[in-house]
Amino acid sequence: MKNRLLLLLALCLSANLFAQLTIRVTAIPTSTPAGEPIHIAGSFQGWNPGDPNSILADLGNGQFEITINPPIGLIKFKFTRGSWATVEGTANGGFLPDREFNYLGGVVTHNVTIAGWEGLGQNSTAAPNVHLLNANFFMPQLNRSRRILIYLPPDYETTQKQYPVLYMHDGQNLFDDATSFSGEWGVDEALNQLHAQGDYGCIVVGIYNGGALRIDELAPWVNTSYNEGGEGDQYVDFIVETLKPFVDQNYRTLPSRDYTGIMGSSLGGLISQYGIMEHQDVFSKAGIFSPAFWFNDPEIFNHSANTPKTAPMKIYQLAGQQEGNGSVVADVNQMEAVLLNNGFGTGELFKAFHQDGQHSEWYWKREFPAAYQWLFSGLNYSATNEPGIAKLKLYPNPTDSALFVENLPDLPKLTYQVYAIGGQLVKKGKLEAGQSLDVSRLPAGSYLLQVFSKKKQVANGQFLVK
Repeated sequence: MKNRLLLLLALCLSANLFAQLTIRVTAIPTSTPAGEPIHIAGSFQGWNPGDPNSILADLGNGQFEITINPPIGLIKFKFTRGSWATVEGTANGGFLPDREFNYLGGVVTHNVTIAGWEGLGQNSTAAPNVHLLNANFFMPQLNRSRRILIYLPPDYETTQKQYPVLYMHDGQNLFDDATSFSGEWGVDEALNQLHAQGDYGCIVVGIYNGGALRIDELAPWVNTSYNEGGEGDQYVDFIVETLKPFVDQNYRTLPSRDYTGIMGSSLGGLISQYGIMEHQDVFSKAGIFSPAFWFNDPEIFNHSANTPKTAPMKIYQLAGQQEGNGSVVADVNQMEAVLLNNGFGTGELFKAFHQDGQHSEWYWKREFPAAYQWLFSGLNYSATNEPGIAKLKLYPNPTDSALFVENLPDLPKLTYQVYAIGGQLVKKGKLEAGQSLDVSRLPAGSYLLQVFSKKKQVANGQFLVK
């Protein structure tokens, strides 16, 4: 028995000793720029796209490989040329979801090919002022990551203006034909044209949908007939608790509810209706295009009827008369009646029906400018001097151990939170004047430090860990 135990122990130690995964790239696209190293970024190394320790070895003949020691289980990864701006994509240069591999332990070689690189080989229709906010923004409420785009107004780089923000779903369909499912909304071209005609400007945050997870994330309740849905509450919480604070701290926004909207079509309309009623302290306006209220009927109507209206709102509903043989129009009319009965004024609601309207991107593209203009009309931009947030002095910056904090507001009960650039909360605690933070265990990268007094943010600053 003793010998068997020793043998079993030896086998376990051997398995751990020789646990390694070799990922070999057997072919790369001809569009790959010569001389640029190929990196791997994944769940096993903090999704760092430019990690110098994650460069694949060049084997020659267009083949590359790297050996890693990941934990047993499902790993996710992508290849880059050193940054998320140079991440791999489809053969046409479009968006590619995360790769997945179920590592079962032992010495394993996994062969893959790289089909293309984002932005190389495609005919992108996105305007130059559409940017990648993050290719893998972490969603702690759902324990997954998502690609986020951001549109900045044409005068963003040349002024110090602060802007309203519109959060939109199905981000791959908003700006670019190359990534859209069946045509883009043309949000960037529409807003650029309106800006040239005198519109103040608006930041748009486009959240990619989760593909197979889209229905689950955009439906607040489970539809038992389809056995899908039910994660909508966590998805909206992600926008409210994680994404919006990040955007507000890294871009010149007008963060109050008066200047914040949410918009989407189909299930995106369903979740937008839920979001504005559930978070009236965050959103004051919603664009509800061709809403799939039927997927969560009667829950969405009951929620809109039974959630007390606590602040002024503007809701723009749109439906084509050809959608669902008129059922979508009927749903919009029903929601209007529910909202009017819940204290909404007629000036807070707008509905638009069109004889030729279909459940399609071309229809939503055509009607977006009118909806945007109605929702964001009447804002007072001369009174946007909201209380400022102090900028912290952080040193040494970059650092590899202690981070000293100066310029702290003289306020009671200061606490802090540290976020990685991808949105992950990595450190938090109490903070006192003269105190330094130990950041020696944080991986190399960029971080945001937020300081709070009685749960209200009062200061922030960015720092690098080298």
